[in-house]
Amino acid sequence: MPPIERWSPAFCGDLDMEIRADGTWWHEGTAIKRPELVKLFASILRRESDGHYYLITPVEKVRIRVALHPLIVIDAEPLQGSNPEILILTLNTGGQIPLDANHSLAVEPAAGGAAFVSLDRGLTALFSRPAWYRLVDRLDDNGILHSGEQSFPLV
Repeated sequence: MPPIERWSPAFCGDLDMEIRADGTWWHEGTAIKRPELVKLFASILRRESDGHYYLITPVEKVRIRVALHPLIVIDAEPLQGSNPEILILTLNTGGQIPLDANHSLAVEPAAGGAAFVSLDRGLTALFSRPAWYRLVDRLDDNGILHSGEQSFPLV
């Protein structure tokens, strides 16, 4: 990951780029279909305290639009050999993160009660339906999801 947290370029304006609610990236009305390009853009994306999303380079900072959440969780699997069991979340960009205290789970009222996870750099990722069902399958009898030492009530 580029060290964008150390970069403080000047704001250069708005870029005609948006991330739609389904996680697709669009530039000037055209879908960005190359996964490598989406991964590159995601690696320089940050949400700032003003609530807006920016692509950051050492010399430029441009604002983009995000409809709901910039990333999507596409899978959730236990880490082999972890005790207690830690869930590893796979993002639509190919990245993986643990579901833990630094990457907590919450419910999004604007998305009909769908779950999302907090990521680094102020970003969030909405759970896809299949990933959500994988979480639901792991709930204990009280409707609580456990990952490592963390507990996340979902019901």
